[in-house]
Order: sequence, then C-alpha cells, then structure tokens
Amino acid sequence: MEKRRTVSIISMMFILLMIIRVIEIIFVKTDQTWIGENILHKICCILLIWIALELLGLHWRDLGFSKKGLFTGLKYGLALGISTFFLSYIAEFTVLFAMGKHPSLRFYITNFSLSQAHTNGSSLLAVIVCMIGNIVNIYAEEGLFRGLFRKVCMQSHSPKTANRIQALLFGIWHITNVINPLLDGSMNIAMAVFMGIGYILLSAILAYEWGMCAALTGTLWTGASEHLFNNFISNSLHTVTETGADEWMIVRITLSNILSLLFVVILSRKNIHYES
Repeated sequence: MEKRRTVSIISMMFILLMIIRVIEIIFVKTDQTWIGENILHKICCILLIWIALELLGLHWRDLGFSKKGLFTGLKYGLALGISTFFLSYIAEFTVLFAMGKHPSLRFYITNFSLSQAHTNGSSLLAVIVCMIGNIVNIYAEEGLFRGLFRKVCMQSHSPKTANRIQALLFGIWHITNVINPLLDGSMNIAMAVFMGIGYILLSAILAYEWGMCAALTGTLWTGASEHLFNNFISNSLHTVTETGADEWMIVRITLSNILSLLFVVILSRKNIHYES
C-alpha cells in the first residue's frame, strides 16, 4: 500500500469521526445524561471500522480481536491496570496527607474528566450502564487506533512508526475533552490549552503502550483489558476529602500512565517482535 493511500485512508476516517465526536460533545452531550458516556460517535466508529474491513477484505480478528490469546491478554491487562493504579492511589493519598487533608475512597459512577465530572450515582443500573459504555468505547478506540490505523500504517511504515502515528492521533482525539469547559466558561483559554496538552500527552502515552502490547502479543486484548480497567476505575473509585473529590486526580492518572508504559518498555526489551 502506497504511503499516500495510507495517509488518505487514515486522514479521512479520523477527520470524519472527529467531526461526529465534536457534534456529540457540543450539541448532544450524551455524557451528561443517564448514559454518562459520549457513546454515539463510538457506535459510528465501530460501524465505520466494519465498513473499512469489508472494503479491505479483513475481519475483526485481523485487527487483533482474535480468540487466541484472549484470556492471557485479559490477565496481563488487568495486572497492569491494578498494579499501576494501586501505586498511583498510594501516591495521591500521600500528597493529600502531606497537605493536611484526610482522604478516603468512595465508590460512585461519574464520567471521566480531569476538569469536571457528572455524577450518576452508585446503583447497580449506573454500574451496568458504565460497564456497557466502556466496553463499546474499548471496541471502538482499540479497534480504530491500535487495530485498523496501526495495521494500515504498517503496510508502508515500520511497526514503531505506525505505533507513533496511532498514539499521536489518539492523543489528538482526546483534546475534545476541553471543548465544553471552554464553552461554558468554567475554563479559560490558557487553562484549556494547558489541559488540552495534558490530555494529548497522557492519552498518547497509553496509546503507545497499548500499541506495544499489541506488537508483543499479536492481539489487542492486553491493551483493551487495561483500557477497560483504567476507564472503569477512573469512573468509579474516587478520592474524597473534606474539601472535595479527586482534587489530585492528575497525580493518580499521570503516575499510572507512566508506570504502565515503563513496565511494558522493560518487557519489550526482552522481546524480538517489537522491531524498529
């Protein structure tokens, strides 16, 4: 596949889905309803992937959603998520204690945001809806970025370059998280720029790591499993003090992302399949 064709396919799909994503975030605001997740553009994403697979003569298993390695991938992904978040919660608690606060953990469902969150409660229905939304999200984002985009890129680029491209796009994908806070005035332009850069960096770090997991294992299950765990734990397990909730969430998220990438980089150095 020529590089020009590769760029065209990825650019058209990415731009189209970004437009749909922005429309949902600004006008539909599904994440502020009982659903708690901007899920409509994720469904469109899955449909578009299916169409692309039909045109390319591929199947979902060709992207990495194969039965082979399913349970192993889920196990390693959960191990990564649990270990890194355990350490990051400890770090967050340490910071809060050093500030003279008295943190505790509370379980309730919110949408994920470093700047503003909408609470959906802790009922069984809220938990089930959150899980379903996150599963749709994982199939859409893992299928698109670590699956289709990475596979298409590898037709004309090295595996590492393909991984960098999908990670960069995944980072840009999350800059939309600052749109509503900017429009409703809860965030000024300077803060929006700062938070936008933060979203890009944090998302790109995880995307690069999950791409490495795909290269190392041959499937998307490890990255998808950690992705699902990370999203659910961020949606549900909150640090609460007498002055608010998740005040130092940025410490928790940043540290867990860096630790997760570090663990995978160390493992990748012992594996010959991840080549430059």
